[in-house]
Amino acid sequence: MKKDTIEMKSEILPKMSTLITTAFGLIAALAWNQAIQAIILQLLPKQNGILGLLIYAIIITIIAVIATVGIARVISKPAVQEVRIVE
Repeated sequence: MKKDTIEMKSEILPKMSTLITTAFGLIAALAWNQAIQAIILQLLPKQNGILGLLIYAIIITIIAVIATVGIARVISKPAVQEVRIVE
């Protein structure tokens, strides 16, 4: 019984950590969403609502592609191994 409880805790903690990290990521994304929208509204007149949304979508897409490529490059790099020369 005690072994099952320990196994359950070891499964719950990593999942909770992932959920909390994801929640903070979502909060940061929503904050950036509002900031970018506010900037676009300042730069474009109110009559260009569709143009503003299109520019916003393009900006977000570019940021998402750059972030995705950057993350993929970091993940795909092989780990550096220490080499020792013994004489």
